[in-house]
Amino acid sequence: MIRSLCIALALASLALPAFAKDEIDLTGRWQRYGVGANAANMAAGEDKYTPPPRPEPPLKPEYLKEWKAYEQKKKEAAAAGTPFATTWNDCIGSGMPGMMAAAFPMEILQTKGQITIIQEAFMEIRRIYLDQPQAAMDDIELGYYGHSVGHWKDGVLHAETIGIKPKVQEQDVPHSEDMKIEETFRMVSDDIMWVEISIVDPAYLTKPWTWTYAYQKMPDYQMQEYVCEGNREYTDEDGYQRIRLPE
Repeated sequence: MIRSLCIALALASLALPAFAKDEIDLTGRWQRYGVGANAANMAAGEDKYTPPPRPEPPLKPEYLKEWKAYEQKKKEAAAAGTPFATTWNDCIGSGMPGMMAAAFPMEILQTKGQITIIQEAFMEIRRIYLDQPQAAMDDIELGYYGHSVGHWKDGVLHAETIGIKPKVQEQDVPHSEDMKIEETFRMVSDDIMWVEISIVDPAYLTKPWTWTYAYQKMPDYQMQEYVCEGNREYTDEDGYQRIRLPE
């Protein structure tokens, strides 16, 4: 009996990921902290875990002028009841780094050599490959989520992503094929995680564009299926959001 128990415990330990001393297990379900309904549920004094708002993108003057004009048109269109379309209207997720905004809960799975992040919305998935050199741009195909590698240092996960399609934009900010997304994942309390995101793209930006998202762990939440089926919304030829009316 004792021998059988020892064997069972040994096998169970082999199934668990072996984390290095400076790693923190991020496995679990997470929701954005300090925004929406979650902001109303914060206990007194816990606003210290809410990061500052995202700054305006430090675009070069010629691009900043165009971006501001477009954002103004977008606001006017929304106010007029004819909003500009987004990828969501076409049942397509946000890609990187937009998926990290976590409009719906997300799940992190931490396994040996890899961290997988799954967004409930549109079931977007990205993978961070640990302790590997970053791939050469010529060796990867541009996509929505790019190629991410990462490493742990002093309890902080550092990740770098390259290979994002220029049409996959954060807040309509243009970027080149050589854009890099740098991230740090750190726990700031027992159940609050901060992810600092920094977009590096000298072709369009005067300096890195950096902001932070906060997430709260949701130990009892179960991820739900999200399938964009029978979508009535679509993008018309002018880029506006439209709705198909029943005949």
